Amino acid sequence: MGTTVFKKGDQMSVEAKNAKQLIVDEIKEKFEKSISVVVVDYLGITVAQADELRKTLRENGVNLTVYKNTLVKRAIAGTEYEGLGDALKGSSAFAFCEEDATAAARLLKKAMKQYNKMSFKGGYVDGSVYDAKQVEALADIPSREELIARFMGSIQSPVSQLVRTFKAIADEGAVPAGETAEA
Repeated sequence: MGTTVFKKGDQMSVEAKNAKQLIVDEIKEKFEKSISVVVVDYLGITVAQADELRKTLRENGVNLTVYKNTLVKRAIAGTEYEGLGDALKGSSAFAFCEEDATAAARLLKKAMKQYNKMSFKGGYVDGSVYDAKQVEALADIPSREELIARFMGSIQSPVSQLVRTFKAIADEGAVPAGETAEA
């Protein structure tokens, strides 16, 4: 009977290790697919707030997930993300984004103001590891679409002014209908 318990416990240990390895592999894959990862301390928000936050983030292409710090450390060991290890203390949630490098930080900063809770712990964007202050500064950068809209607006304004000027010149030199230029 004692031998059976030992083998069963031993087998559970192997199953537990395999389960943890699957999670570590999932974390590695998420890091590799993402152009940005923001780490936040999520302590203090309610379950309802967390659900609302996840929904908002998901609608904007950001996936917010909670992992054990030890599993994340194992997943990022020996990679370019290893510098995030210093941020992995206490409760940590990870916002992964594959499309917009600033979306996760920007949306999380908005949520922090709304809930008056949570805080940045660090992040990774396009090959660089950032500390909490740098992630907060990153959150102030407008989205790509907003930057393009601003740029197009700045180009469009002078062109519109030029068109109005040409129209005014043309209107001044225009000959009234029914008259000829010789009259």
